[in-house]
Amino acid sequence: MLVKKLYAYTFLGEFILLYPVYALLFTDTGLSVAEISSLFVIWSVTGMVLEVPSGAWADAVSRRLLLCLGPLLAGAGFALWTLVPSYWAFAVGFVLWGAEGALVSGAFEALSYEELERLGQEDRYATVMGRAESVGLVAVAAAMGLAMPVFAAGGYVAVGAASVLACVLCAATALTLPEHRTSAAAATEMSYFAVLRAGITEARSDRKVLNALLLLSFVTAIWGALEEYIPLLGAETGLSKTAIQLVIFVVWIGATAGGLLAGAAQRMPARGYALTIGAAAAAMAAGALSGHPAGFALIAVAFGAFQMTGVVADARLQERIKGPARATVTSVAGLGENLVTLAAYTAYAAASAGLTHGATFALLTAPYVLIALLVLKPDQ
Repeated sequence: MLVKKLYAYTFLGEFILLYPVYALLFTDTGLSVAEISSLFVIWSVTGMVLEVPSGAWADAVSRRLLLCLGPLLAGAGFALWTLVPSYWAFAVGFVLWGAEGALVSGAFEALSYEELERLGQEDRYATVMGRAESVGLVAVAAAMGLAMPVFAAGGYVAVGAASVLACVLCAATALTLPEHRTSAAAATEMSYFAVLRAGITEARSDRKVLNALLLLSFVTAIWGALEEYIPLLGAETGLSKTAIQLVIFVVWIGATAGGLLAGAAQRMPARGYALTIGAAAAAMAAGALSGHPAGFALIAVAFGAFQMTGVVADARLQERIKGPARATVTSVAGLGENLVTLAAYTAYAAASAGLTHGATFALLTAPYVLIALLVLKPDQ
């Protein structure tokens, strides 16, 4: 039942019908592009500022509590958007949504790993997390499919109400999750700041943990940032708007398949893992530079491989954490992912000023070659 509850939690957390229409809500309310961009900045900064402190809170208090509180905060934000649409309501909503992401990040992985460990099934962690990632993608796709009919029937109020309901059900699901705090039981006897210091110290001073943390941050963040630019690459290739939606779906299928394959890849040796990352980078660059719609098939394969190797990197990080602050260490990885993502967005903006989108994609896959080489080093 543990695994089913984790999947249900992931599905409900991503089944937000506001996802595909909130940009329309902002423009219909009269926000400028600059104001909308500032909201995204508020969202990102909130998540980064709260990421590690919330991880320590999860270790010192209760992971299940944070997993319940997070969706309720997001739901409150969505309700605010729907009931009193305005710039400041949107800003407060993004703060609440950013807080939700920070509260859940770290707590979800820590609870999942330690509950599987208590059952003697920690070797299933990559399989479970990979499938959870795939369930989340399916939930987003389902929300996109339902958003337009629901919007046509009841407008933003109906879409917002459905999103709030999903958040409430997600929070309720969190309350059904077990939390025995096996290897982290000592954290509950430590003060908040002691837990925070313990997590940061382990992330910084344990070389194997630090290497796994950095690997997870970079492998996950770069392709995650590039995903946002798939529509622009499709337009450059000459695809119609309908065809662009199709290639986005194809890419999502690739990422979903990668999550499902993560369990089988968990025990992949370093050489095989490095070759997978390198081959995915080559496929990404070739697909982006092809200038042909068929190139998106290669990009889908690459995204699947990066999704798979990202889940495996998470599993290896969890295996190496030995201290009482598992959620804190995992949240440090989440912060690293956010920082790399921000750097990738910045690099894309700078490079695309003088390069095509295809060339920019290829350029930003270059770090994966270095990552693949570093993975081959001993003790990585």
